[in-house]
Amino acid sequence: MELSVIIVNYNVKHFLEQCLHSVLKASKTISSEIFVVDNNSVDGSTQLVKEKFPQVHLIENKENVGFSKANNQAIRLSKGKYILLLNPDTVVEEDTFIKIIRFMNEHPDAGGLGVKMIDGKGNFLPESKRGLPTPWVAFYKMFGLSKLFPKSNKFGKYHLSYLSENETHEVEVLAGAFMLMRKETLDKVGLLDETFFMYGEDIDLSYRITQGGYKNYYFPETTIIHYKGESTKKGSLNYVKVFYKAMIIFAQKHFSGGKANVFSLLLNLAIWFRALLSVLHRIIDRIFLPALDAIFIFAGFLLLTPLWENIRYEPGYYPPDFLHWVVPVYILFWLAAIFSSGGYKKPVNLLHVARGILWGTIAILLAYSLVDEEYRFSRALILLGSVWAIILLIVYRLVFHKMKWKAFGLDIKRSKKIAIAGHPAEAARVREILQQTLIKSEFTGFISIDESDRGEQYIGSIGQLNEIVRINRIDEIIFCADNISSAEIIRAMLELTSLDIDFKIAPPESISIIGSNSIHTAGDLYVVHINAITKPANRRRKRLFDFSTALTFFILSPFLVWLFNKKGRFLKNVWQVLVGKKSWVGYVESSESQAELPSIKPGILSPADMFENAASDANKNNRLNGLYARNYSVLTDAEILLKGWKNLGK
Repeated sequence: MELSVIIVNYNVKHFLEQCLHSVLKASKTISSEIFVVDNNSVDGSTQLVKEKFPQVHLIENKENVGFSKANNQAIRLSKGKYILLLNPDTVVEEDTFIKIIRFMNEHPDAGGLGVKMIDGKGNFLPESKRGLPTPWVAFYKMFGLSKLFPKSNKFGKYHLSYLSENETHEVEVLAGAFMLMRKETLDKVGLLDETFFMYGEDIDLSYRITQGGYKNYYFPETTIIHYKGESTKKGSLNYVKVFYKAMIIFAQKHFSGGKANVFSLLLNLAIWFRALLSVLHRIIDRIFLPALDAIFIFAGFLLLTPLWENIRYEPGYYPPDFLHWVVPVYILFWLAAIFSSGGYKKPVNLLHVARGILWGTIAILLAYSLVDEEYRFSRALILLGSVWAIILLIVYRLVFHKMKWKAFGLDIKRSKKIAIAGHPAEAARVREILQQTLIKSEFTGFISIDESDRGEQYIGSIGQLNEIVRINRIDEIIFCADNISSAEIIRAMLELTSLDIDFKIAPPESISIIGSNSIHTAGDLYVVHINAITKPANRRRKRLFDFSTALTFFILSPFLVWLFNKKGRFLKNVWQVLVGKKSWVGYVESSESQAELPSIKPGILSPADMFENAASDANKNNRLNGLYARNYSVLTDAEILLKGWKNLGK
């Protein structure tokens, strides 16, 4: 056995599916085995592996035992000469395994190997190559010096940023997302340290490999996509604590005496420093926009007050207290109202901002009518100030949004312009999935893979991606993984990294479309919206609809019965639905796939009754039944009942 691939999975079913497809393609020409160790996922991951990938060895844990322990479970069972630890949120090229095994065979001193990794937008991931986090290296990383001086041999050691990402290098630390090792190396230096639950285990094992007399290499001649999980956000305090505590375990294990104590002290200082930064960032993030609003509104009153004095009264008509005390109170009313209206939630909704100002203006005018005469200055200025606030607050948000300032991201659900790269049949299937998702999109056209792809909807070939994107202003490209190799997808992504474009991959025979930044970023996974009829809530709704309508028909039957030729049949149908023997809507009876669908009561009507000429094509009936079972709605039943009214007596 040449290679054992080990994938530890935890609640990323759709990414696991795509990963396994790419791994199976890459394993075709070498003797290999694939392990999936599932850490008690609740998203149907294990069912997916059993049904779609029966050739994969599945280990089902009854609890989340962590990354190290889960990998070790499979390593102990593995038979390969080489062991590859691979994240489920990755896509490998078709020749990745051939290339890495060839390199290891040619370099007997190599104990471990990592490859070039890019994210879902084609950007190079610096963690592809790393140095050992000694106290000073960790210090430079934690306090930002490595970012300020990435090309420095001294400050850039954490990610070895002074080394070319396109050349092979000897490195100290491999990334756990893709970590190839010799089995004999693991037999000598030991398996992953299970003291590390998450983070740090790859650093520890990499260090032990070098201590065992082997070398670790960074190998850029093959590239993989790594979507990078963000279940623990790297900017969050929780990530800081978990990651740096893992580093403390590493220091105490491998550094002696004073060196370990210094490292631990530095890391603890870093935790408190990052905690302070995190708290300050949250405070600034929450008060920045309201403070800016307050400044702009106050500036408006500084302009409007003397202007109104000149138009209506005389200069100096309003006392200084008006601007010093009364206007700030008005501003507090407006800010509180914008906050209550949801105007400070992100992304910003301009309608909520305008609504908040309107509510604030009403509240100010009500308060104005209740206070003593001496505190009533001018309703006109209140109204002028509110108009100023609405216009300026909305305009400057729009301007900053156009400048792509993150704090001013607007809740504008713009339709994405999407192109699909693939052969006609698969591209059409993916387009159908896209249409069934809740994503607001505008289909631009198909992109051909070779000369056999022809049709009116094809707008160009895969070799013209740059022009296609620029001329058609494409926002997103979806690649059909069944038609185009992972290597070609990765190559295309790397070529288009300079353009602001998203990429997604549609695995074969799947209802998911995956991309483009991480496994936990909203909008990066398109899945067909499923509201299955098997859900208990849907079964209850269906029965309630059946019972209530049947009872209504029963009460009105002395009048309704005259609308039908077969009066006895209508009454019998009403009675059978009322007592629960039948439902108003069931499957199309002629469907060959009915046995594969969830079991429901036989229906008086079917989805085919929505159409004047009921479908006689078996394939169409199968699709109708599938759609009905997958996306059930009481409104659908009501629509079928109304459109098929004349058939209630059949």
